[in-house]
Amino acid sequence: MIASLLRGWTSVALLAVGATEGDSSYWPRFRGPHGSGESEAASIPVQWTAQDYRWNVELPGVGHSSPVVWGNRVIVTSASEDGERGSVFALRTSDGTRLWETTLKGGAYPKSQLNSYASTTPAIDGQRVFVTWGSPNHYLVAALSLDTGAKLWQREFPPFASEHGLGASPIVWNDLVIVPNDQDGPSSVMALDAATGATRWEVPRRSQKAAFSTPCLFQPPGAKPQLILTSWAHGVSSLDPATGKTYWELPVFQFRTVGSPTLAAGLIFASAGVGGVGRQMVAIRPGDPDGNAQAAVAYEVQNPFPYVPVPVAKGDLVFLWQDRGLVTCLDGPSGKVHWRQRVGGDYFSSPIRVGDRIYCPTRSGEMVVLAASEQFQQLARFPLGDKTHSTPAVAGGVMYIRTFSRLAAIGGGPNTTTAAR
Repeated sequence: MIASLLRGWTSVALLAVGATEGDSSYWPRFRGPHGSGESEAASIPVQWTAQDYRWNVELPGVGHSSPVVWGNRVIVTSASEDGERGSVFALRTSDGTRLWETTLKGGAYPKSQLNSYASTTPAIDGQRVFVTWGSPNHYLVAALSLDTGAKLWQREFPPFASEHGLGASPIVWNDLVIVPNDQDGPSSVMALDAATGATRWEVPRRSQKAAFSTPCLFQPPGAKPQLILTSWAHGVSSLDPATGKTYWELPVFQFRTVGSPTLAAGLIFASAGVGGVGRQMVAIRPGDPDGNAQAAVAYEVQNPFPYVPVPVAKGDLVFLWQDRGLVTCLDGPSGKVHWRQRVGGDYFSSPIRVGDRIYCPTRSGEMVVLAASEQFQQLARFPLGDKTHSTPAVAGGVMYIRTFSRLAAIGGGPNTTTAAR
């Protein structure tokens, strides 16, 4: 039974209340609907210059978080260099006008020099914006009004213990905010009530090294949803998102997880590594929550593969964008390599697929565009004008690109403005 479901599977469970499979006005979490990093927008150019942006606005402070979008609002976070002040912004998608700003109390804590104090990406459910924030004294989860930015509720948990700082982002499932909390100290995964912040369930997790991966949902048609998490201690694991009950677990990793799990060709792709280099990557055949099929490793992906960037797919083609600029195209079901090419550059952003193209910005601030096909083709490479560690968002036919200090919009028809604000 599970095999037939997987053969017919083309999408995962919706991650945001109200979003639908064809609803292109939404990019409600890290890497967009389902966490897949995919859009079918036809209005994004293959290449552009600074004069082509719809708008391009400066943000105070620094941030590595990715933008999220719901309707006419794009949300992004930023923090002061010393971490004392954090900000959540809502900008109007049509012209970049700032609609509201909400500040959060922070403070300096241990982190990598390559990380920022604003690295976790918000999640949206259509009414609320959910953010996680760190300080020396707490790990904060807050809900803000999408309309006004007013703080609706806030929860404080023990500080996140990690030598590198924060990285994993929350997601929304039905009326729950799911918060990953795999850290160097006591760990868990939590589900909070989206309306009130009350704990609906919390499951302890074994601790090995902090995980920076953001969960995703797996749900073939007619089957129960599965919350997919990755960490060094648990490997790849599946939980019931409604209760936190563990369905299955494959402790396959010997290193920390940074890149998030993703779903393609009916499989879960997950990686682990150390020292900025990917050391393991597996393709997992998910188990059946009812016990009709056991989870298993379909195959191990052969090196090189990514440590931070998350794979992206077009049908059965899976594209692995390695941190140091080596890109591989796999046949997802079998693991066969169609091509492997070096495009150069260093990467913390994850690639996204827009139609038949793949876009991925380098850390130094160049956009690299490849064809999403069985044959390698580099379509463009051009400067963005600023460094970036963020993953672009696409909603309403517009791409939103967050750099260290700016947020810009490209595509979607004629410019509404070309002047920076």
